[in-house]
Amino acid sequence: MTLPLHDPVPRKQSHERAKLAKRLRRQVGQAIADYGMIEDGDKVMVCLSGGKDSYTMLDLLLQLQKKAPVRFELVAVNLDQKQPGFPEHVLPDYLRSIGVPFTILEQDTYSVVKRVVPEGRTMCSLCSRMRRGALYRHAKEQGFTKVALGHHRDDLVATFFMNLFFHAKLATMPPKLLSDDGEHVVIRPLATCREADLVAYADWKQFPIIPCTLCGSQENLQRKQVSRMLAAWEKESPGRIETIARALTDVRPSQLADPSLFDFAALGRRGNSPLPDALAWLTGDVQMGSENIND
Repeated sequence: MTLPLHDPVPRKQSHERAKLAKRLRRQVGQAIADYGMIEDGDKVMVCLSGGKDSYTMLDLLLQLQKKAPVRFELVAVNLDQKQPGFPEHVLPDYLRSIGVPFTILEQDTYSVVKRVVPEGRTMCSLCSRMRRGALYRHAKEQGFTKVALGHHRDDLVATFFMNLFFHAKLATMPPKLLSDDGEHVVIRPLATCREADLVAYADWKQFPIIPCTLCGSQENLQRKQVSRMLAAWEKESPGRIETIARALTDVRPSQLADPSLFDFAALGRRGNSPLPDALAWLTGDVQMGSENIND
């Protein structure tokens, strides 16, 4: 009996990993191009939390940087929120090992959140506001032109449903946005990447993952509720999340109901005379300015 010279399992695994890496690079590169995320001369602050998503984002940006058509700088920034048991050495050791410049910011948001948020209430909203404020301040002080966050396709879809179910609006986290104060351009290079691919990639690369112990165990989080719903949908109808994600890129204001995005009043209108307002329709007193059309 002749034994095979090579074990087919590692070869197949290697092939699948190569396909995964290529797919993720292509998706990130396409997103950067489609949304104009990175320009020549940019100084990009890569927000590194210690989770699979931000590790993968940094890894892919470093790969793309080597062959990019523009020159840009990458600096990893982590906010140490002083959570009990946080392994302070992990991120610095990792970033030194791959030769990436980095900064560790220290701000005790943990104590503030635990003190302010009542027991049993979700902490994410306050925690994220404080974290965002600290990162934005640092970005301004250090002259960063872009702030890169590690949200992926599934995050964008989940946020869409959170806004729909809990805030009565059609909105999500866009791949690129201008901060409320107009001072920071935030980019999400992983916006079209599947979470399952990021899990597989992080497992392959063996990133030193640091779990968030502040809110990760809170089962009543709105995001967890929505994520369970999406997981059930995906199990029942594989590909549904991808379909929803594509829908976010094909918005048709004329087929929704927001009069600030589409001029429904002018649609099919006859004549140019002013239209009565809602009060006039309810009361029968059809006033338009100082002129009463009943006169």
